[in-house]
Amino acid sequence: MVDLWNMELRKDPITRSWVIVGDEPERPAHEGRCPFCPGSPNQPQVIATLGANDQGGGPVMSVVHPAPLYRVEGEPQRHSEGIYDVMNTVGAHEVLVQSIRHDIELWQSSDAEISQFLLLAAQRIQDLKRDLRFKYVTLFKNHGASAGQEFDHPISQITATTFVPRRVLYELRAARDFYADKERCVFCDTLNQEMRTPDRIVETGADYISLCPFASRIPYELWLMPRRHQSSFERSVTSGAGNLNELSAMLRHTLQRVIAIAESFHMVLHTVPNTYQKSNILQYWKTVDEDYHWHFEILPILGTRAKPYFLKEVYYTNISSEVAAERLRKLTVK
Repeated sequence: MVDLWNMELRKDPITRSWVIVGDEPERPAHEGRCPFCPGSPNQPQVIATLGANDQGGGPVMSVVHPAPLYRVEGEPQRHSEGIYDVMNTVGAHEVLVQSIRHDIELWQSSDAEISQFLLLAAQRIQDLKRDLRFKYVTLFKNHGASAGQEFDHPISQITATTFVPRRVLYELRAARDFYADKERCVFCDTLNQEMRTPDRIVETGADYISLCPFASRIPYELWLMPRRHQSSFERSVTSGAGNLNELSAMLRHTLQRVIAIAESFHMVLHTVPNTYQKSNILQYWKTVDEDYHWHFEILPILGTRAKPYFLKEVYYTNISSEVAAERLRKLTVK
């Protein structure tokens, strides 16, 4: 494992963003051998595995990232440097190996294979949340050179952090405030609105839906979420509350559509924070199971850039959500 003791987390006191600061570690050499293929002499430490199931899915495994951004050992030791907050890069950084095959991506996989991948992801998130140091755990995938893809092998990643990322904090605050005012989930209200005027809906199933958000940040931004209220992805998957086969099929269709219009994309799971890690100061956890709604966000990276805007938090997209959804619906998926 790469030594990251010289890395630290610094908090911007104005934007409240945490930033990992330090010299980028040298990547370990693999001598031309993929570290995630069977029989590799350079395979990272295996954390968990799911064997093949009766439907033909698996095996899948979770391993320690060869050059992790966060390390499990130690304590955050949050401290001040004048007005600034600093802490150690304590957390977890895992690689989810989606398939033992080197040439099969999620959108090329069977529903059974995707189901095994999602089940292992849910199990790993649940396990990491048992560590009370971690406030947030999530799954993400960077595909393509423009998205910062690290490895040729088809993988996704999981990180556990001692802080809640700023984007998620925005959602938590908005969801909490909406619920305090109306006693309803803002995500559920959004879904009800979209179902009444389905111009932005891309695909609908019995339990899940994919759509282009009303205020998409970039062209062809897609969200995939349960139609009924569920705050926790991991609880939904491991308890069987959601139709895992349907979720797998919709994720496959969604990524097939994305890859048809873009060579690169980011995919990130937004799920409930670690409710084992209570916060009496922030108090986001008091109604979070009622006010929050888990979802995947998929952000394609197009070859033609949208018109830039000098304030990063103000986005510009040259394709409306309605037009994007119409074009995505017309794409062939299987």
